[in-house]
Order: sequence, then structure tokens, then C-alpha cells
Amino acid sequence: MQEESTFDIVIIGGGLAGLTCALALVDYCKVLLVEKESFPNHKVCGEYVSNEVLPYLQSLGVDPLQHGAKQINTLEISTHTGAVVKSNLPLGGFGMSRYALDMLLYKAVSDRCTIVQDTITEISFVDEMFRVNAKNGDVFSAPHVVGAYGKRSNLDKLLNRKFIQEKSPWLAVKAHYTYDFDDTKVALHNFNGGYCGLSKVETNAVNACYLTTYASFKKSNSIVQFQNETMSANPHLAHFFKDAVPLFSEPLTISQISFNTKQPVENHMFMIGDTAGLIHPLCGNGMAMAIHSAKLFSELYLAHKKQKQSRDALELNYSRAWQENFSRRLQTGRRIQNVLLRPSLAKAAFTTARMFPSLVPEVIKKTHGTILV
Repeated sequence: MQEESTFDIVIIGGGLAGLTCALALVDYCKVLLVEKESFPNHKVCGEYVSNEVLPYLQSLGVDPLQHGAKQINTLEISTHTGAVVKSNLPLGGFGMSRYALDMLLYKAVSDRCTIVQDTITEISFVDEMFRVNAKNGDVFSAPHVVGAYGKRSNLDKLLNRKFIQEKSPWLAVKAHYTYDFDDTKVALHNFNGGYCGLSKVETNAVNACYLTTYASFKKSNSIVQFQNETMSANPHLAHFFKDAVPLFSEPLTISQISFNTKQPVENHMFMIGDTAGLIHPLCGNGMAMAIHSAKLFSELYLAHKKQKQSRDALELNYSRAWQENFSRRLQTGRRIQNVLLRPSLAKAAFTTARMFPSLVPEVIKKTHGTILV
């Protein structure tokens, strides 16, 4: 494809948001999806998905429960010292690796739209049309482009997005382990400078994914030392890292994770998933938000196409819909993280939660949506 190819819509990024968006649109318009990596691959991710998006995935022909996803209904949270609060999850969720879920979506859409493995190096917008240049020399044009390329990318620098110019103190580490763990539970264990989520996935492995600050991490010489010393001050994590058998040759890592505010529309591009905004992982709702944002955009885009709305109208409608659905969740996530990362505040919050256990599901609801249909 060395000459310029024209599409109705170009989606940059083939993660949960990009694949879901392509699947939702492929029967109605000519879609190109560009992803720099091959399918499938493991990604740094909590791998717990709220059931709010399950009916929507099923409506697209993708049913994680038919492919071994674990049904999860209980949350366990511990303080730095190991004190525990347990709660039922109001909607419940399912545990599935990104490796498997991305592949399910990819298989559902791959023979119905054009998928190119390449890196986008340049994007321009002239006379109501985008021109998208790929590293191998391919050029694509389309009236609309969707950014679904994840937490941070060179494209953010290219687009001069504000958040990319600001340093972030966060890094994340993820690996799979063999370990005796309740299929129906997701655990969130706090430690000095961060927190770690544990949950089962379709292979019966336990996914351990943690977020921490550079300030905390740099006190150790290695990931193993950090896990065995800083994280293992929490007895639940000490027990886990003592007995769990790693299944990856090396953990996956990602740095410079930004929770700063992003815009859902930038330079006329529509941002979905983590590209539009990243919720704090402790909320356990990033994967569901990625899928939900793809649904939001695809439905508004199809209405725009049918009603022949202006570009300005579509941009305004999507920005409003994104803010209405997600901005409050992001704010709540920031507040919860600020509490949990401060031992004195966390202790007070846990004392309150133990006295009034019905408060926990109410807090969870504020970081999650309702069932999507």
C-alpha cells in the first residue's frame, strides 16, 4: 500500500478502545486500524473488567465468559500494615488477560476491516481531511481520525498535548504468577509509595500489577528487591511474593504514567481509552472505560454520519458525552488515591469502612458506570 489510500475513519492504536471502536463501526463505514505491535501481546494492565461493559461486548459478538474469563464479585483492600476491608462488588466483573481479550476483539474484526502494523510518524489536517503518514512510507487519508494509542506516545508530542510536557512520578510493573488465589476475588494491597492489584485471569494465572512512585522505587536496586522489601512490608504481599511462581521471564514495566487531565478532542482528533484520560488503577475501571469510550464515540459518529452533522457538532457532542460519563469518575479516583497513599488518612478511612461497611460499595459505584446496553 505505497500510494495514498482513503478511508472513512482511521483508528490509531489496536488496544481495547481501538479494537472495540473498529468492531462497532466496521459494518457501517470503511475503517483502517493502525497498530505498531503485532497481535497478541501482554500489556501492563490490571486485567479486571467491570461487568458494566459485558453486555455491550456480547452484543458485538465477543463473550469473554465463553473463553475462560473469571467471574469476580468480591473486593479485598489492605492497608500498608495489612489491615483488611472486604466488600461485594456492586456490578461484579471478570478477569481476563489483555493478551486474550485483545485477541478476541482482533479475531472478531480482522477480516472485516483493514489492519496495518506500522508506526504513525506524522498527522496533518487540511481542508477537512487528515493525512496520516506511516513509518514504512504508506499514506492514509480520512475525514476523521481516532486516537486510541494508549497512555503516552510520540504522537502526543507531535500533537503538542499539554500533559506530555509534564513529568510524572509514576511507574507500573506487571507479571503473571502461579499462586493459590480465589477466582472470585480482586485484591488491592497498599504499600509505602503505591499499591498492588491481584486477580485471576483465564489461564488460572494470578495477574499482579502495581503502581508506585519513582521516589519509592529508586530506593531499591531491582524490581525483586523492591518487591521483597518495600512491598513486602504489607504481610499479604510478603506472603504472595514468597510463594508465587513467576510465569514471565521478566516483568513488564511502563514509566511516566500521567494522570493529568487530557482533552477528548485534540486537533480535530477524537481520543478514546487511555489516550483521552487515565483513571487511577485502584478504581479497577480502566479497561471498562476504554470499551465504554469506544462505544460513546462510535454511536455519536454514526449519528453524525446519518444526520449529516457538522464536524464542530460531532466534536462538541463527543467532548460533552466524555465529560458527562467519565470526568467525575476520574476526580473520585484522584481523591481515593490521595487518601490511600497517605498512611494516616488511609488508617482513618479503613476505620470508617470497618464501622460502616455499606460505604465501600457506594464509593465503588462512584468510580464505575451502569450496565451498558
